[in-house]
Amino acid sequence: MIDLRRLLALAAVALLALNTGTAVASPAKTKPAAAAPAAPPPPPFEPLPPPKIYLFRGAMGPFFSTGMDRLEEKLTKAGFSANVYEFTICRWIGERAISSYKETPAPIVLIGHSMGGLCSIVISEMAAKENVPISLVITIDPAHATGDVPLNVERFINIYLSDSVLGGGNVVAVPGYRGHYASYDLKENARVSHINIEKSDDIHRQIVDMVTQLPRIPPQTQVDAVPLRYLVPANTLVELWDSGVRLPVRRGDTMESIAAANRVPLWSLAQSNSLPENATLTPGQSIIVPRHLTPPDPTAAMATPPPGRR
Repeated sequence: MIDLRRLLALAAVALLALNTGTAVASPAKTKPAAAAPAAPPPPPFEPLPPPKIYLFRGAMGPFFSTGMDRLEEKLTKAGFSANVYEFTICRWIGERAISSYKETPAPIVLIGHSMGGLCSIVISEMAAKENVPISLVITIDPAHATGDVPLNVERFINIYLSDSVLGGGNVVAVPGYRGHYASYDLKENARVSHINIEKSDDIHRQIVDMVTQLPRIPPQTQVDAVPLRYLVPANTLVELWDSGVRLPVRRGDTMESIAAANRVPLWSLAQSNSLPENATLTPGQSIIVPRHLTPPDPTAAMATPPPGRR
């Protein structure tokens, strides 16, 4: 006689073995990996508020730095908030500028002649300690004792006379500076002196143009900003470039063709690259080209190869 309980136990064991084999033979289904969400596009750049401009005269400013007053008038006429001060109240104005920025952030522009140039760097150093950025600093024949450009300055321009006794500040940037930097030594120009260097209408016009463009320029990576240092040839108008940019040389390019394509004088290319003006260029070579606030189109420097050399 068959034991019913034993029969049921054997059936249960067989059923369990069958289920186990099926599980081994049929791997578990995996859920499809969820697609990585696409990175959101960068938000559109919104122009910054108009900059606040602080100008500083040098020693005996009402007599020897009157160009700062004329520049202040031109900036005010262009619609900007601009005021001119004596360098003797430098730190007080610096504290006011920093406080104003913290209350209502807007680009800060500092422009100074002689001791006023020194003052512009002092205020920049004060702002650095408060983590306040300075959008643009322009020093005009600053005093020899002028300090180095701190890291919080986004753009710096120095126009000076290296042989000047009253000015002559050859201002450099602190180690690790990544902003835009351009330095112009005008000692070759016999018509320029410490007491008239800040009065140039041409420089004033360019400063007004730069300040006008400043809020419209999107944030730029400063990795490619190459510092510029020039000994400006005699009787040459100063062109206030923002910094330099490296561009590749293409077949057929010459120093003259690159200068023409980028609308810069040939001497500026020669000095930027420590090359003679008639230097032979090699395709693939990197060459430094001065630029303004808005970087030039990289393709603009590529000369069209002449027939037969394509």
